[in-house]
Amino acid sequence: MSEDLSVALIKYNKKTWCKSALLGFFVGLAVIVPGISGSTVAIIFKLYDKFLYALGNLFKRFKECATFLLPIAIGVVIGLVLGFIGVKELLAVLPFAVVGLFAGLMCGAFPAVKDELKGAERTPLRVVLFIVGIIVPIAVGSVSAILSAKEAVGEQVNRFASVQWWQIVIALPIGYLLGITQIVPGLSASAILMAIGWFSSLVDSVSLTFWTQNPAMLLVYIALGVGFLAALVTFSKALTTAFEKGRHTAYSLIVGLSLGSIVSMFINGDIVAVYAAWSQNGVAWLDLALGVVLFAAGVIGSYMLVKYQRKHDEESCE
Repeated sequence: MSEDLSVALIKYNKKTWCKSALLGFFVGLAVIVPGISGSTVAIIFKLYDKFLYALGNLFKRFKECATFLLPIAIGVVIGLVLGFIGVKELLAVLPFAVVGLFAGLMCGAFPAVKDELKGAERTPLRVVLFIVGIIVPIAVGSVSAILSAKEAVGEQVNRFASVQWWQIVIALPIGYLLGITQIVPGLSASAILMAIGWFSSLVDSVSLTFWTQNPAMLLVYIALGVGFLAALVTFSKALTTAFEKGRHTAYSLIVGLSLGSIVSMFINGDIVAVYAAWSQNGVAWLDLALGVVLFAAGVIGSYMLVKYQRKHDEESCE
C-alpha cells in the first residue's frame, strides 16, 4: 500500500465523514440482518482499501488510522443499537419485507463490486475463486437453515441460560471468525452465528434482566469482542497484502462472495423459519408484497448510488 494512502486517511470533510459513518452503520447492522455486508458498502463508497489499511496499520500509524476509523466506529455503534432495537422488532413483524429491502440494496450495489474486475484477464484460478466465492455464503446459509429447522423441532432454550467455561473459550475463535465477516464482502456474521446455533441466544441475551441473572454472559461478550478486534487488525493486514500481490485474483473471490451473499439472504435459518410459518399458517401476503416492493426499491436506490459514484469517479479523473 502506498504512503499516499495513509496520508489520505486524514483528509475528511463533512461529506466524506458522513460517508464513513454510513459505512460503519452498515457494518454494525450486518451483525443483526443476515446477508448484509459492510465491506460491500465500503467498496461502493471507494473506501474498502483505506478501511483495510487503517485497520491493519492501527498500531503502526495510530493517529492517522484512528482519525479515519472514528466515524466508522460511531456508525458501528449506531448500527448495532438500531439493529438490536429497530430491525430486530421489524424482523419479528415483517421479516420478509426487511430482508427484501436489504437484498435489493445488495443486489443494486453488486455492479460496483464487479467493477473492480473490469479489464481483468479471466484465468482458470480466478474462475475457480469466483465459483468458490458464490458457494461459500450459500453453503453457510444452508447449514444455518438446516440447523435452525432442527432446533425448531425441540424446545427453544437459550444456550447461555447457564454459561459454561468452554463457551467463553470458544467465543474467542468465534469472535475472530465474526471479525473476518466484516472484512471480507459476502460473508454474514448473523449467518455464521445461525450456523453454529448462537444467533437467537445471543440476541435474546441482550437485556438487563438476563445479565442480572447470568452475569457470566459478560465474559462471553468480552471474549467475542477480543476475537472480533483481533481479526479486524490481523486479517485486514493479510488481505491488504493479498491485494498488493494479486488484486484481480483476490477480487475474483470477493465478487463471488458478494454475489453468493445476495442468494444467502433468502436461504438462511431466519428466513427459512418464515417460509415454514407460511406453510403452516398461510402466506403473509402483506409481508410478501412489501418484500417485493422494497426489493425493487432497494435495487433502484442502490444502483442510483452506484451510478452517482461512477460519475463522480469519472469527473475526478478528468
